[in-house]
Amino acid sequence: TLSKDPKKLQSMDSSNPQRLIRAIEICTLSGKTHAQLQTTTSKSRNYTPVMTALDIPRDALYERINVRVDRMMDDGLLDEVKSLADYRHLNSLKTVGYSELFEYLDGNCTLEHAVDKIKQHSRNYAKRQITWFKKMNMKWFSPEDFDGILEYFRRRTD
Repeated sequence: TLSKDPKKLQSMDSSNPQRLIRAIEICTLSGKTHAQLQTTTSKSRNYTPVMTALDIPRDALYERINVRVDRMMDDGLLDEVKSLADYRHLNSLKTVGYSELFEYLDGNCTLEHAVDKIKQHSRNYAKRQITWFKKMNMKWFSPEDFDGILEYFRRRTD
């Protein structure tokens, strides 16, 4: 456990139980301290990653998110959430889609409001992802620029 790895324990955010649990799991399952795992040398790779992204206009992206949420509801998301109600305490179910529908099942809002919240929270998440990706060294393309994307990859592989 973490008691065998005092350096990691000292550097951890003790107010973040999820990270503490994960660190304990890693130490227990691997039989190694965090420091031992960090000193493992990674294998060298004989390639250079090429990072690209599709730059979809925000309004089109948001419309796609809204349509996708409606399709998920039509395909039985509410029934899925109902079947998982006994497990709602798990972190994996404290995510967009599940938490809003649990609120509905608890009688805290209407189904329409819950679905609107799923759409809103999904759009918020997409915006955070875009912000994160924009900080990376990526080449951005319009999805319609198929020729440009192919040419970019051809130049990278020659």
